Amino acid sequence: MSYQTVFKRNESEYVEKRSRFIATLCHCETEDEANTFVKEMKAKYWDARHNVYAYSVEGGRMCRFSDDGEPHGTAGKPMLDCIQGSGITNIAVVVTRYFGGILLGTGGLVRAYSKATQDVLNSAEVYLMLPGTACEIVCEYYDLTLIQKLIENCDGEIKNTEYTDKITISFILKDEFCDDFKEKLRETFSARLKMEEKSKILLPFLKK
Repeated sequence: MSYQTVFKRNESEYVEKRSRFIATLCHCETEDEANTFVKEMKAKYWDARHNVYAYSVEGGRMCRFSDDGEPHGTAGKPMLDCIQGSGITNIAVVVTRYFGGILLGTGGLVRAYSKATQDVLNSAEVYLMLPGTACEIVCEYYDLTLIQKLIENCDGEIKNTEYTDKITISFILKDEFCDDFKEKLRETFSARLKMEEKSKILLPFLKK
């Protein structure tokens, strides 16, 4: 199952009526990782009035948020709505607020926390995770160049090449190219070589 995520930590800042909203985004796979990130941000911005958070982890199956002292429903929930609306998962966002002395009101808070979250999402590098397969081929030394070309032509990536009495090539393919690669391998080597599928994986591709 494909999904979108972010790997690099990202930060953006937004000012509304002298209140500073610092949004920090982090890749998190599990709830424990998300909670560790939240604690880190609270320690970093210990002097801030609020450190509001929202996260979607475990492929979107686990979602949590906290208003951290802001009026109920004005901060954490709008942040989570932005995350879920973006289609990006396995991330956590903390929006730190330094109060500027002017009350924003309920609607103003919703807009401010939503904008801060949307800004940090928009400025992040988003990756599309696609289903793939980790593969392996054992071949003779004189087969290597041709196999490398076949893998390249099927948009695969060689991860490791081990040289002993024979060569073991470990590589990954997007699932959509697996059948095509097997057919080309069979035709090129007259069924002398076979590809072994080692495991199913997810491969990251940067969205343009």
